[in-house]
Amino acid sequence: MPEGDTVWRAAQLLDTTLTGGVLTRSDFRVPQHATNDLTGALVLGTISRGKHLLTRFSPTRGPAVTLHTHLKMEGAWHVHAPGDRWRRPAHEARVVLATERWEAVGFALGVVDLLRTGDEDQAVGHLGPDLLGPEWDEQEALRRLSANPERTIGEALLDQRNLAGIGSVYRSELCFVFGVHPWTPVAEVRDLSRVVRRAKQMLEFNKERTERITTGTIRGGRLWVYGRRGPCPRCGTGVRHDELGPKGQERIAYWCPSCQPARGS
Repeated sequence: MPEGDTVWRAAQLLDTTLTGGVLTRSDFRVPQHATNDLTGALVLGTISRGKHLLTRFSPTRGPAVTLHTHLKMEGAWHVHAPGDRWRRPAHEARVVLATERWEAVGFALGVVDLLRTGDEDQAVGHLGPDLLGPEWDEQEALRRLSANPERTIGEALLDQRNLAGIGSVYRSELCFVFGVHPWTPVAEVRDLSRVVRRAKQMLEFNKERTERITTGTIRGGRLWVYGRRGPCPRCGTGVRHDELGPKGQERIAYWCPSCQPARGS
């Protein structure tokens, strides 16, 4: 699933190309919105909220509306000149938005919803502070993370209600950097504030990069442990991985058993 930095870049792409334009075409290829037509609407802008995208419009009639989309596992937004060949199959397209200059196509989107802009909280009001948002609140993120001290740090970091933007990659990388086993209870994590601060630093560092880096260098690998099937780059011990999370919501977690010893080991 794309991380917050990937979604931030998608928002920037949509915002810089569509904002200020008038839709010459809109095509919603999902059953619940197949009859909606925003042709003639002015595009007001696109922002990211954690892993969610909010694209706002001023229609020719009625109040402002927002297109709420989520990339989930396979989704992506592509933007090109009208008439250019799409880079993914047409059957994967869920939304098409075109202005005189640009055409934006949302492929394999996990969420496509239209709502009044004034009702955006119905879609994203549950989210914690956005690591890449203008109203980032470190203390509120810490308060939310600490509210359930017995929960594993791996689950807590991935819960978007605590802080928005961390996915499986950053969860594994953050735990490794601080030598914390992903199954460690939040209450036993020392310097939780430093973990949160580093999370923001990592996302800020990577938000404009197409190749994500957490090690600080491309030599020896861009990531410490996520996706690594061989030895730990720090100590040489074999990196392990397993599913972590509530039943039905498990996500892969990677860790080094030497650099991140489990409790009691």
